[in-house]
Amino acid sequence: MRFMLLLKGDSDPGETPGPEVFEAMGRYNDQLAQAGALLAAEGLLSSATGTRVTHSKGGTSVTDGPFTESKELLAGFWMIEVGSKEEAVEWARRAPLGAGEEFGSEAVIEVRQIAELSDFPDMTPAQKADEQALRDRLTGA
Repeated sequence: MRFMLLLKGDSDPGETPGPEVFEAMGRYNDQLAQAGALLAAEGLLSSATGTRVTHSKGGTSVTDGPFTESKELLAGFWMIEVGSKEEAVEWARRAPLGAGEEFGSEAVIEVRQIAELSDFPDMTPAQKADEQALRDRLTGA
């Protein structure tokens, strides 16, 4: 089962984590990799560098950051593959995040399972085959 661990928060524009944060994250990422669970992990720049593209019935709008509600923003993510949601939650609990640091007054990790083709029973066999072919092409399979 694949999961995204979505780290909520937003750093102040121009601020980057200190060396101790990089060391702690490096150790954590190494533990995930050694366990065979880590598929990808990345941090995101401040929302001050971002742009939102909003699609609605009235059309499409583009808004440049920064964005104010940091609990709704993403600071980074991990993509992991583990045996259960409980295992994914345990990895999220082990993340080296302290409240009041780079991610706001509290660090929140949202654990979300990644949808598999089998989760969409209304897809036609041809649609599933096309989607699988795309996934195989992207992974070099």
